[in-house]
Amino acid sequence: MLKGRPRQHEDLLFHQRTRFPHELWMVIVDASASTRRHQALSDAKGLLAQLFDDAYRQRARLALLTASGNVPTWQVQGLKASTSLRAWLDGLGAGGGTPLLAALGEAGRWLATRQRRFPAEQQRLVLVTDGRVKEWPLLSVLECPGLLIDIERGPIRLGRAKQLAAALEADYRHIDELISV
Repeated sequence: MLKGRPRQHEDLLFHQRTRFPHELWMVIVDASASTRRHQALSDAKGLLAQLFDDAYRQRARLALLTASGNVPTWQVQGLKASTSLRAWLDGLGAGGGTPLLAALGEAGRWLATRQRRFPAEQQRLVLVTDGRVKEWPLLSVLECPGLLIDIERGPIRLGRAKQLAAALEADYRHIDELISV
């Protein structure tokens, strides 16, 4: 070095801006027609509002994918959580099919790419679904801890969300457990 000026790239010192690695919360919301039954999506909206507020307070980044209609739709990809998500959440409606498996595949590819770009980032998956998927092939497990929130309600419950959580190696919680807490 010459008077504090680097001559080569190796002379440069790089420091992270924060001591702690960033967190990324990948949230997949199943907004298919079946989630309208028994106020499941309405209650999930309240839970999602709390989740977005927590992400904002913890300065986490969010990736938000909606599974409804024919194909999953990205709402946010890796941005800091903000209050602008409240407007999206208020307008969220249910309808159409359940491209949940396509959403999981898309999320897995996106998370793998992101992990290569930001290796220190801590990723988490939150999947909100009623599990009403007819069948699924062997699912690839995502390389991050996950939580599946089951929003299936009604007198007859198929219990597929619990099976889906086991296939994804994710923790399982029913929304009624989380709301009553």
